[in-house]
Amino acid sequence: MASSQQPGLHPLANGAWAWLAPGGGWGWSNAGLIVDGEESMLVDTLFDLALTSEMLKKMQDAEPLAKHVDTLINTHANGDHCHGNALVSGAEIIASTASALEMTELTPETMAELMAQSGEFGALGKYFQHCFGEFNFDGIPFTPPTRTFDGELDLRVGDKSVKLIEVGPAHTRGDVLVHVPGDSVVFTGDILFIESTPIIWQGPVSNWIKACQLIEDMNTDLIVPGHGPITDKHGVVKVRQYLQFVHDQARIRYDEGMGAQEAAKDIELNEYSAWSDPERIAVNVDSLYREFAGEDTRTDVLDLMARMAELAGFDAHS
Repeated sequence: MASSQQPGLHPLANGAWAWLAPGGGWGWSNAGLIVDGEESMLVDTLFDLALTSEMLKKMQDAEPLAKHVDTLINTHANGDHCHGNALVSGAEIIASTASALEMTELTPETMAELMAQSGEFGALGKYFQHCFGEFNFDGIPFTPPTRTFDGELDLRVGDKSVKLIEVGPAHTRGDVLVHVPGDSVVFTGDILFIESTPIIWQGPVSNWIKACQLIEDMNTDLIVPGHGPITDKHGVVKVRQYLQFVHDQARIRYDEGMGAQEAAKDIELNEYSAWSDPERIAVNVDSLYREFAGEDTRTDVLDLMARMAELAGFDAHS
């Protein structure tokens, strides 16, 4: 698929749509709409209310059934895929059990507080502003799922079959694919970052690689990633190859006794350096190191953000 796809609403098949963000960097996420008969399903909301409101208006202009969304699926817990939930009034909101629990840990209110305090964080604060400064987290009501599931869940939109497949923990603890077999479409959430660097907040990486292989084995032509342009199987393969590359490179350095941040700086990204946000290698190596060591504890998110800020060249004078 071409990387020149314009942001906005794109028809995919008969009654399936993709909403593409401008670019695929921090917070700029995609979403989807599925309609049939008299029913509609939204796949993810966006990072703040203004963005979500704009998306919903464009969907309603193009598709009358979008005026009342019956079902909303949150593919995972990151705020850029669920902070706009409050604007989808009356919908049943479905997520995996693991995602619903994870959503409580970094609410819109917490993000608003972090952004308000970012000026006190020095280089880290500047990196926060770089990543999230274009979004407004003030006054966003925390709107969690109303229904959860584990494993798989079969749903219908009109006469269309929609299958939810939990593939996490991977990117986050409860990642879900939304497969519409009749339309040959799959919405992947952040299992796929296209032309943007994947970030392993949770792992294990083997689960993420299996999730990519599952998509590769699907009978589907149109693949909507969580970030970046609509893709096909070639895009999925590239993400899988990146994950395997980082795993293998991190393992070499772990076995040599190199520290995680030192290893992140040492790994030559080669072809992957052209993807946006390459500094996410710091989080990916940290997650892999914890996996290699058999550790269940998670590194503090602010520490991880500081490591990425360092790799991205942010310092007190930047």
